[in-house]
Amino acid sequence: MKIFIIGGPGSGKSTLAHKLSEQYHIPHIDLDEINWVNDSRQFYGQKRDKNQRKIMLDNLLNSNSDWIFEGVYFKDWINPIIEQADKIIILKPSKWIRFYRCTKRFLKRKLGIEHSHHKETLISFWKLIQWNHNYDTCLTTFLQKINNKKLNNKIVNEKEI
Repeated sequence: MKIFIIGGPGSGKSTLAHKLSEQYHIPHIDLDEINWVNDSRQFYGQKRDKNQRKIMLDNLLNSNSDWIFEGVYFKDWINPIIEQADKIIILKPSKWIRFYRCTKRFLKRKLGIEHSHHKETLISFWKLIQWNHNYDTCLTTFLQKINNKKLNNKIVNEKEI
């Protein structure tokens, strides 16, 4: 089983991916771990080199017969995931629910209640909120991309999960 979960910041991608990973006993891969340099001393914003990112993604796709990828990316580097996925799950809670969840997560991380792989700052939080606000426009573009590839049969409504 190959599942790709996409949704805006705070939409529940990681939560759903963890649940499905446990239920089906297949690996869960967070695309943030491929796109960003994973160093707890670094702030968000340091992107991984494109060649490194491609090698990492190719290795993950080739080394696992089953997987769950989750992320909020729309660029062409995720095309192999889209093409190989058996199911694409798109989470679409309102931007206000996502805003609330992002704020709650930021506060938990700043208070040390929740772990983060990166240092989070007010600036990184502000950028996340801006990205969240514009996410729905990007999602429309992504859905057009999927429709152009005639992958509608792979899309699962979040209420069907």
